[in-house]
Amino acid sequence: MNPKAAAALATVLWGFTYVVTTLMLPPHPFLISAVRAMGGAIILLLIARQLPAPGWLGRLIILGTLNTCLFFSLLFVSALRLPGGVAAIFQALGPLFVILLGWAILGAKPSVLKILSVIIGVIGVSLVVLKGDAQVDLLGVLAALGSTLSLALGGVLMNRWGKPPMGMINFTGWQLFIAGVELSLLTALMGDFPTELTSTHLLGFFILALALTAIPFVLWFRAIAHAGAVTIAPFFLLVPITAFALDAIIKSVVPTPFQLLGIAIVIAGLLLSQKKLPTPT
Repeated sequence: MNPKAAAALATVLWGFTYVVTTLMLPPHPFLISAVRAMGGAIILLLIARQLPAPGWLGRLIILGTLNTCLFFSLLFVSALRLPGGVAAIFQALGPLFVILLGWAILGAKPSVLKILSVIIGVIGVSLVVLKGDAQVDLLGVLAALGSTLSLALGGVLMNRWGKPPMGMINFTGWQLFIAGVELSLLTALMGDFPTELTSTHLLGFFILALALTAIPFVLWFRAIAHAGAVTIAPFFLLVPITAFALDAIIKSVVPTPFQLLGIAIVIAGLLLSQKKLPTPT
């Protein structure tokens, strides 16, 4: 699959996470994070059936912690303390963080067009999801920024270290497994367990682990490996847009003109981010 198509599909799938979490899962964010990571890991490792490549265990621990453990846990903390629209704005800053980290770590100086396209995308997301009466919680803001920065740094480090000497399914599975162990310990420390689990909860956990974690993370990491974190980062803007569209469909909410304008701006920013400038002659 084309790397950009893979990135787009991954982010659209991630956009379903909010709906599945709110409609099918118990209100225990740390447990959800742990099951999501470990469930996805088990599925992928059963397919790969391979140990990590020699010399890559330390890197896998770092990447698993950044891309999954910190990302999941801080994301849920921000979701608990911030309105969804505010949290989505900080998620939309992810592509900008990737561009700046890529400049600092990879020496990939961004073009003005690339930065402008991401800023346009953030403005578009703001029009779609932000409400005028949204309240801002400092801890929630820090958690949202931390989760976004964590995923951005993980993607850039993947580029820094090069394509891993193992299959992408194996590579993704071990990252999720490491994060699953970390998040399981965190869940136990927090005592974040429900009194009972229903069949709906179990089905929700399966969907979350397979369709919204294992598959999109493989697609996302494969896209980074082939096209680079800076190139595919703007596709992350599709996550809040997808989540908004699904929420509007489920609740039968008709988008306002400003929200429709915001969606158009996000798409324009995404298309602009993929435009290549002519090479000077």
